[in-house]
Amino acid sequence: MNESYTAEPSLVYVVDDHDSMRSALTTLLRSVDIKVLAFASAQEFLALEKPDVPSCLILDVRLKGQSGLAVQDQIVAGASGLPIIFITAYGDIAMTVKAMKNGAHDFLAKPFRDQDLLDAVETALLKDRERRDANGQFAKLRSRYADLTPREREVMTFVTGGLLNKQIAAKLDLSEITVKIHRKRVMVKMDARSLADLVLKAQALGISSSVSR
Repeated sequence: MNESYTAEPSLVYVVDDHDSMRSALTTLLRSVDIKVLAFASAQEFLALEKPDVPSCLILDVRLKGQSGLAVQDQIVAGASGLPIIFITAYGDIAMTVKAMKNGAHDFLAKPFRDQDLLDAVETALLKDRERRDANGQFAKLRSRYADLTPREREVMTFVTGGLLNKQIAAKLDLSEITVKIHRKRVMVKMDARSLADLVLKAQALGISSSVSR
Protein backbone atom coordinates (compact mmCIF):
# COMPACT_ATOMS: atom_id res chain seq x y z
CA MET A 1 0.00 0.00 0.00
CA ASN A 2 1.24 3.49 -0.79
CA GLU A 3 2.17 5.25 2.45
CA SER A 4 0.54 8.47 1.25
CA TYR A 5 -2.88 6.89 1.58
CA THR A 6 -2.51 6.62 5.36
CA ALA A 7 0.08 9.31 6.14
CA GLU A 8 -2.63 11.55 7.61
CA PRO A 9 -6.33 11.13 8.44
CA SER A 10 -8.31 12.00 5.34
CA LEU A 11 -11.80 11.67 3.95
CA VAL A 12 -13.23 11.01 0.51
CA TYR A 13 -16.80 11.98 -0.31
CA VAL A 14 -18.70 10.05 -2.98
CA VAL A 15 -21.83 11.45 -4.60
CA ASP A 16 -23.51 9.07 -7.04
CA ASP A 17 -27.20 8.20 -7.35
CA HIS A 18 -26.48 4.61 -8.45
CA ASP A 19 -26.41 2.27 -5.45
CA SER A 20 -24.05 -0.21 -7.11
CA MET A 21 -21.51 2.45 -8.02
CA ARG A 22 -21.56 4.00 -4.55
CA SER A 23 -21.04 0.59 -3.02
CA ALA A 24 -18.20 -0.31 -5.39
CA LEU A 25 -16.38 2.99 -4.82
CA THR A 26 -16.80 2.73 -1.07
CA THR A 27 -15.41 -0.81 -1.02
CA LEU A 28 -12.46 0.13 -3.23
CA LEU A 29 -11.44 3.13 -1.16
CA ARG A 30 -11.82 1.34 2.15
CA SER A 31 -9.59 -1.42 0.80
CA VAL A 32 -6.70 1.07 1.00
CA ASP A 33 -7.80 2.36 4.41
CA ILE A 34 -9.41 5.59 3.24
CA LYS A 35 -12.43 6.80 5.16
CA VAL A 36 -15.44 7.29 2.89
CA LEU A 37 -18.77 9.06 3.19
CA ALA A 38 -21.17 8.24 0.34
CA PHE A 39 -24.32 10.10 -0.69
CA ALA A 40 -27.12 9.33 -3.12
CA SER A 41 -27.86 13.00 -3.76
CA ALA A 42 -26.05 16.30 -3.99
CA GLN A 43 -28.45 17.80 -1.45
CA GLU A 44 -27.35 15.34 1.23
CA PHE A 45 -23.69 16.08 0.58
CA LEU A 46 -24.08 19.86 0.48
CA ALA A 47 -26.06 19.82 3.73
CA LEU A 48 -23.31 17.95 5.57
CA GLU A 49 -21.13 19.85 8.02
CA LYS A 50 -17.69 18.91 6.71
CA PRO A 51 -14.97 17.87 9.18
CA ASP A 52 -11.73 19.80 9.05
CA VAL A 53 -9.52 17.15 7.42
CA PRO A 54 -7.83 16.69 4.01
CA SER A 55 -10.61 15.66 1.63
CA CYS A 56 -11.71 15.27 -1.96
CA LEU A 57 -14.98 14.58 -3.74
CA ILE A 58 -15.79 11.88 -6.28
CA LEU A 59 -18.78 13.28 -8.12
CA ASP A 60 -21.00 11.79 -10.81
CA VAL A 61 -21.71 14.26 -13.59
CA ARG A 62 -25.32 13.17 -14.09
CA LEU A 63 -27.38 13.19 -10.91
CA LYS A 64 -31.11 13.18 -10.34
CA GLY A 65 -32.36 16.67 -9.63
CA GLN A 66 -29.03 18.46 -9.91
CA SER A 67 -26.09 17.91 -12.20
CA GLY A 68 -22.58 17.38 -10.93
CA LEU A 69 -21.47 20.51 -12.77
CA ALA A 70 -24.06 22.53 -10.82
CA VAL A 71 -22.71 21.06 -7.59
CA GLN A 72 -19.21 22.06 -8.67
CA ASP A 73 -20.44 25.62 -9.22
CA GLN A 74 -21.71 25.74 -5.62
CA ILE A 75 -18.46 24.35 -4.23
CA VAL A 76 -16.40 26.85 -6.21
CA ALA A 77 -18.67 29.69 -5.07
CA GLY A 78 -18.12 28.60 -1.47
CA ALA A 79 -14.35 28.84 -1.97
CA SER A 80 -13.74 25.63 -0.02
CA GLY A 81 -11.00 24.49 -2.40
CA LEU A 82 -12.27 20.90 -2.25
CA PRO A 83 -10.69 18.90 -5.12
CA ILE A 84 -13.31 17.24 -7.35
CA ILE A 85 -12.88 14.06 -9.36
CA PHE A 86 -15.70 13.72 -11.88
CA ILE A 87 -16.89 10.32 -13.05
CA THR A 88 -19.36 9.75 -15.87
CA ALA A 89 -20.56 7.25 -18.41
CA TYR A 90 -21.81 10.02 -20.68
CA GLY A 91 -18.95 12.48 -20.75
CA ASP A 92 -18.25 14.57 -23.81
CA ILE A 93 -15.55 17.04 -24.72
CA ALA A 94 -17.60 20.15 -23.89
CA MET A 95 -18.56 18.78 -20.47
CA THR A 96 -14.98 17.82 -19.67
CA VAL A 97 -13.63 21.20 -20.73
CA LYS A 98 -16.20 23.05 -18.62
CA ALA A 99 -15.44 20.92 -15.55
CA MET A 100 -11.67 21.32 -15.88
CA LYS A 101 -11.88 25.06 -16.54
CA ASN A 102 -13.92 25.36 -13.36
CA GLY A 103 -11.12 23.71 -11.41
CA ALA A 104 -11.94 19.99 -11.47
CA HIS A 105 -9.00 17.88 -10.34
CA ASP A 106 -9.72 14.99 -12.75
CA PHE A 107 -12.37 13.57 -15.06
CA LEU A 108 -12.74 9.79 -15.43
CA ALA A 109 -15.03 8.08 -17.93
CA LYS A 110 -16.83 4.89 -16.82
CA PRO A 111 -15.72 2.18 -16.87
CA PHE A 112 -12.38 3.21 -15.40
CA ARG A 113 -9.60 1.14 -13.87
CA ASP A 114 -9.57 0.92 -10.09
CA GLN A 115 -5.95 2.05 -10.03
CA ASP A 116 -6.73 5.13 -12.13
CA LEU A 117 -9.29 6.21 -9.56
CA LEU A 118 -6.98 5.47 -6.64
CA ASP A 119 -4.21 7.47 -8.29
CA ALA A 120 -6.59 10.39 -8.85
CA VAL A 121 -7.72 10.24 -5.22
CA GLU A 122 -4.15 10.10 -3.95
CA THR A 123 -3.10 13.21 -5.87
CA ALA A 124 -6.33 15.03 -4.96
CA LEU A 125 -5.77 14.39 -1.24
CA LEU A 126 -2.16 15.52 -1.57
CA LYS A 127 -3.36 18.69 -3.28
CA ASP A 128 -5.82 19.36 -0.47
CA ARG A 129 -3.18 18.75 2.20
CA GLU A 130 -0.87 21.25 0.49
CA ARG A 131 -3.70 23.78 0.23
CA ARG A 132 -4.53 23.38 3.91
CA ASP A 133 -0.86 23.68 4.90
CA ALA A 134 -0.53 26.86 2.83
CA ASN A 135 -3.68 28.32 4.37
CA GLY A 136 -2.41 27.48 7.82
CA GLN A 137 0.92 29.16 7.17
CA PHE A 138 -0.81 32.26 5.81
CA ALA A 139 -3.09 32.39 8.86
CA LYS A 140 -0.02 32.32 11.11
CA LEU A 141 1.57 35.07 9.04
CA ARG A 142 -1.52 37.27 9.33
CA SER A 143 -1.62 36.62 13.08
CA ARG A 144 2.01 37.70 13.44
CA TYR A 145 1.35 40.87 11.45
CA ALA A 146 -1.70 41.61 13.60
CA ASP A 147 0.54 41.54 16.67
CA LEU A 148 2.68 44.40 15.35
CA THR A 149 2.03 47.85 16.73
CA PRO A 150 0.95 50.57 14.28
CA ARG A 151 4.46 52.04 14.43
CA GLU A 152 6.06 48.65 13.78
CA ARG A 153 3.84 48.20 10.73
CA GLU A 154 4.99 51.57 9.40
CA VAL A 155 8.60 50.59 9.92
CA MET A 156 8.02 47.22 8.26
CA THR A 157 6.53 48.93 5.20
CA PHE A 158 9.51 51.28 4.88
CA VAL A 159 12.08 48.56 5.57
CA THR A 160 10.62 46.22 2.95
CA GLY A 161 10.45 49.20 0.59
CA GLY A 162 14.22 49.44 0.72
CA LEU A 163 14.63 52.53 2.89
CA LEU A 164 17.64 52.86 5.17
CA ASN A 165 17.24 53.38 8.91
CA LYS A 166 18.18 57.06 8.65
CA GLN A 167 15.60 57.58 5.87
CA ILE A 168 12.90 55.89 7.94
CA ALA A 169 13.90 57.99 10.95
CA ALA A 170 13.50 61.17 8.92
CA LYS A 171 10.09 60.13 7.58
CA LEU A 172 8.75 59.16 11.01
CA ASP A 173 10.56 61.91 12.95
CA LEU A 174 12.35 59.36 15.10
CA SER A 175 15.94 58.72 16.06
CA GLU A 176 17.88 56.05 14.18
CA ILE A 177 18.26 54.11 17.41
CA THR A 178 14.49 54.02 17.87
CA VAL A 179 14.04 52.85 14.28
CA LYS A 180 16.59 50.08 14.85
CA ILE A 181 14.65 48.95 17.93
CA HIS A 182 11.37 48.86 15.98
CA ARG A 183 13.07 47.09 13.11
CA LYS A 184 14.47 44.40 15.39
CA ARG A 185 11.05 43.88 16.99
CA VAL A 186 9.48 43.53 13.55
CA MET A 187 12.01 40.88 12.55
CA VAL A 188 11.38 38.92 15.76
CA LYS A 189 7.58 39.20 15.70
CA MET A 190 7.40 38.29 12.01
CA ASP A 191 9.87 35.43 12.55
CA ALA A 192 11.92 36.78 9.64
CA ARG A 193 15.36 35.23 9.25
CA SER A 194 16.61 37.99 6.95
CA LEU A 195 15.52 41.15 5.18
CA ALA A 196 14.76 39.08 2.07
CA ASP A 197 12.53 36.80 4.15
CA LEU A 198 10.70 39.83 5.56
CA VAL A 199 10.18 41.20 2.05
CA LEU A 200 8.67 37.89 0.92
CA LYS A 201 6.32 37.88 3.89
CA ALA A 202 5.29 41.45 3.19
CA GLN A 203 4.53 40.49 -0.41
CA ALA A 204 2.46 37.50 0.77
CA LEU A 205 0.45 39.84 2.98
CA GLY A 206 -0.08 42.27 0.11
CA ILE A 207 1.89 45.03 1.81
CA SER A 208 3.06 47.50 -0.76
CA SER A 209 6.81 48.02 -0.78
CA SER A 210 6.55 51.02 -3.10
CA VAL A 211 7.47 54.04 -1.00
CA SER A 212 8.82 57.41 -2.00
CA ARG A 213 12.34 58.08 -0.78
